[in-house]
Amino acid sequence: MQHNMHIQEHIQLKSLNTLNLDSTASHYVQINHANEVIEALDFAKQNNLNVLVLSGGSNMLLPQYIQALVLHLNIQGVEVVREDNHTVTVNVGAGQSWPDFVLYTTKQQWFGLQNLALIPGLVGASPVQNIGAYGVEVGEFIESVQVYDRELGQFTFISSEDCKFAYRHSIFKDFPNRYIIVAVTFKLLKQADLKLNYGDLKQAVGDEQSAENLQKQVILIRQSKLPDPKEYPNVGSFFKNPVLSQMSFDKIAQQFPNIPHYPQANGSVKVAAGWLIDQTGWKGKQLGSVGMFHKQALVLVNYADATLTDVKNTYKAVQHDVKQKFSISLEPEPVLYDEQGLIQPHGE
Repeated sequence: MQHNMHIQEHIQLKSLNTLNLDSTASHYVQINHANEVIEALDFAKQNNLNVLVLSGGSNMLLPQYIQALVLHLNIQGVEVVREDNHTVTVNVGAGQSWPDFVLYTTKQQWFGLQNLALIPGLVGASPVQNIGAYGVEVGEFIESVQVYDRELGQFTFISSEDCKFAYRHSIFKDFPNRYIIVAVTFKLLKQADLKLNYGDLKQAVGDEQSAENLQKQVILIRQSKLPDPKEYPNVGSFFKNPVLSQMSFDKIAQQFPNIPHYPQANGSVKVAAGWLIDQTGWKGKQLGSVGMFHKQALVLVNYADATLTDVKNTYKAVQHDVKQKFSISLEPEPVLYDEQGLIQPHGE
């Protein structure tokens, strides 16, 4: 079979993951068109390689060496597929930059995604963990996701309902090796419906209640809290905010009455992981070349040439101290890969 795709060997992925971890892939290919996915999968099959789908690399923990074919999705394009008086439906390539796409929607006067401005990564990864910020989750605006279904051996559309969106979750998390996302279709609004549920955001937006100003304030708040990965390599929030039963929460709140918490619709209580970490003295603290950021304890930073082992040493120490003090187990948010390119559970 003639390959017009260029499969490369022994490629350093340091610049392709935002934590800047030293990681070499045995095989690597850039995918610029959806149909190349099939060719790449054929190559992997013939060479007995697992496939690791690399998007923007902003939510991954990679080992030092990966014996697998890394598919780097670079499918571009933003195309309006339908519009009526109230909505506009756009199909977007998986390789588009997410922050650039949000800015573009605002410029076009398409509304809904403004609260998700400046979240790093690519469009194709946005449905996977149903990215969310400031009271909005991307799943609310996704109509469907176009995927190559490896089990069925064909391209197909998965409707929003079938994506099973939940907090930091979707069907793509449940079946991590089944689907390769090539495009996402969004249904956006033509009239702005501003979501200002968060105190600091509401305050920042003030009287100038426009989508443009909302977006601007989201960007300013994020920039003030989260370090630029180019300056301080990171994957954003490193741990998920733990969700506790009301009973567990009440027990902890007796001892720590000022713990920041957010009651959930189902009766559980979400608590702020960053606060827990801060209370254990980890804010601005470093272990070797890896530490928790001095402005935001929830962000783990690679200050030098860290490997996955260095990262694990630091985050396990943080988990240990939080568990000791609060009896809460913190779960890392980024996805952990093994030497064969497969997703691993984090373990305690």
